[in-house]
Amino acid sequence: MADSTQQLLKRVFTNGPIEGNNTSVLELLNSALKLVCTRLECSAAFVITSQFDKVFAVDSDVIDTTEQQCVSYFSHSPDVQVLFNQSINNNRQLCETLLTHPHPINYSAADNKSASTTPPLIFEDLQQTFSSLKIDCKRFVISPVIRVGNVKVVLATLCVADKTTIAEQQSDPEAFINKFLDDTAYQLASSLELRRLAVVLDSKDKQYQELFQLLPMASSLVDLHNNVVLLNDVWQSTLSIKVNDNLFDLLRPEDHPLLNDTLHIVREGILRQAWCEIPLKNGIKNHWYKFSFCHALNRQQQLLLIVEDVTERYRLADELSFHSNHDVLTGLPNRLQFENMLDELQKDDDHVPACIAFLDLDQFQVVNDLSGHQAGDLLLQQVATRLKQLLRKGDVVARLGGDEFGLLMHYSDATSAQLVAKRICQQLFGHEFTWKGIKHNVSASIGLAQVDYDDPDIYGVMSKADAACRLAKEEGRNRWHFYNPDDPQMHTMYNQMLASVDITGALALNQFELFYQLIEPLDKKENGIHMEILLRMVQSDGTYVSPGIFLPAAERYNLASRVDSWVIDNLLKWGSDNLEIWRQLSMVSVNLSAMSLADQKFMSWLEMRLMVEPELVDKLCFEITETAAVSQLDQATGLIDLLKPFGCKLALDDFGSGFSSFAYLKCLNVDYVKIDGQFVVNLCSNRSDKAIVAAICQLGKDMNFEVIAEFVENTDIGEYLRNIGVDYAQGYAINKPTRLAELTSGIRTPWLTDSISIVTTEERQALGLTD
Repeated sequence: MADSTQQLLKRVFTNGPIEGNNTSVLELLNSALKLVCTRLECSAAFVITSQFDKVFAVDSDVIDTTEQQCVSYFSHSPDVQVLFNQSINNNRQLCETLLTHPHPINYSAADNKSASTTPPLIFEDLQQTFSSLKIDCKRFVISPVIRVGNVKVVLATLCVADKTTIAEQQSDPEAFINKFLDDTAYQLASSLELRRLAVVLDSKDKQYQELFQLLPMASSLVDLHNNVVLLNDVWQSTLSIKVNDNLFDLLRPEDHPLLNDTLHIVREGILRQAWCEIPLKNGIKNHWYKFSFCHALNRQQQLLLIVEDVTERYRLADELSFHSNHDVLTGLPNRLQFENMLDELQKDDDHVPACIAFLDLDQFQVVNDLSGHQAGDLLLQQVATRLKQLLRKGDVVARLGGDEFGLLMHYSDATSAQLVAKRICQQLFGHEFTWKGIKHNVSASIGLAQVDYDDPDIYGVMSKADAACRLAKEEGRNRWHFYNPDDPQMHTMYNQMLASVDITGALALNQFELFYQLIEPLDKKENGIHMEILLRMVQSDGTYVSPGIFLPAAERYNLASRVDSWVIDNLLKWGSDNLEIWRQLSMVSVNLSAMSLADQKFMSWLEMRLMVEPELVDKLCFEITETAAVSQLDQATGLIDLLKPFGCKLALDDFGSGFSSFAYLKCLNVDYVKIDGQFVVNLCSNRSDKAIVAAICQLGKDMNFEVIAEFVENTDIGEYLRNIGVDYAQGYAINKPTRLAELTSGIRTPWLTDSISIVTTEERQALGLTD
């Protein structure tokens, strides 16, 4: 009977209600106390429990873990049981004392004794309670507090008789009762703790389920076999995947390795979370989804899968990729995509014969100027459509920028490429373009080049095609030209294009150096040096490139204003670093290109740069060519208006090269005129040169500007120039261009002495000179 009772007790508190019985925990405790009374043949029993874990289930049948309580069983009176429970539960101090008391308590009314360690309060409170309930308690035994996990239990028995039959049968009745109570209390505490843990886990599982369903993204649990075992509401409303579906069955075979690697990373603990992006068919379209995996932290070792639809991001990425590789206006591949195609072709081991072409519309700016950019855009769209129709199948047409197009012709040689170019020129020339009643002629210049697989990169063939296109345009437009390295014109054009690339690199890497050449006064006493600043490009091996090579390329490829900016900026920096030398100088001449005159951005920069150097600018003299001054008279006048407030001077360079009219001189208040060197180099032996130089010299006297003669290559020329009244001389006879960094003094050393021969009066009259 005893064994079956203990087994029943263990079963009740370990496994919960028996066979579907909905008995609450309170009823189970009462049943346990009844079993205790039966086993010990006592009159009553009570148990005080305390569960001090603040987290517990919200089930109403479960003991409130934040409260202590007493449950009792009285065999003779259920009413007394209720009153006793109320009394003990209301006596919080008694409960606290018993739940902290570490020793058993034995009381016998016959012996009127108890353990010496028992607090007197316990007897007073219990006796008061028994008296109020009219219980004549002869004996009670209370177990020490038993703690298992988060549960504390104190178990007690009451007897209205002095002795119990079962206890008296034992050799040591008191020890028998104490051990039985300790064992039973421990079993009760263990059972309650197990039940508490079960309820907590059940509660956590319910919370997990609720949170799982409330996740705003499609979520599921995946088992060890990669099958879907649980879905939340969002998943079921957005995805067609169902419970028991295997993830790999939903993917394309080529995507299996990616998913497998992702699952392996999480399951092996390499990363706590991993994700991959995979396309799935959703309806008739493929949608891209991001699969994020992490451990679900459950006993089944499942994975939590969160799925995010990233289709829109992929669509935007595709759209961005298209725009980054295609021209928005025409829909054609852009320069980047064209260069990538050409690069792939050049890296192909098959070395397919191919040609490329650069096509530039003639006079396209006229369309924009007369009819506006909207008309120009429409013309570009029409030309793009026409070019696609005129090319062979498999050939590529791209818009490189502005009115430039690139053609890539596979399996093509010089003959077939020129046939295509001829067909394009003829068809575009016959294309009618009318905008709001204005008819515009359409034509194109085309440069062709064979793809050379020996070139180190694609820019070699591109430069050749570009050079051929520019030559076709210079030869009269509406024509094509195939690159031929043996053509002298083509060779010059190509070298200039390569030089333009070098200029861009030199500007970026600061690979220029300033030189100077003296401008010597012939009949003046000047203490300071008058010099012209020159520019050289420094190559990687330390050698210098003459400006006669790279400056024409700079002007052709719109780099001249950047070069001028570099010269002026670095000259003024040198002046600031060498202020003592700068103050000794008489004048410093700097050349400006015609393109810089027409560049408003450059002119604004020049004004700001001069404003921050008030100690330097009054020594500056800016030189512009006669051709530039005549062709851009308004810009030249604007330059004078900009320079004069700073105290700068202006010189007219290469005077005589455009010797057609002196009328423009009346509009230009220049300080110096430099005679073109072609009239100076043979001055002593050529009467025509003497007459022209003399005329210019006389013009200077009459119009109040000073004259500088270039290309003075010997002292005889210098002596002659001095005698006819030329103010300054410049040339190799005076000095060769020298690195500015080597200039250590701004004090002038005279070139000619006063003992040079004097031109006779007859010679002066013969030259038409007057005093």
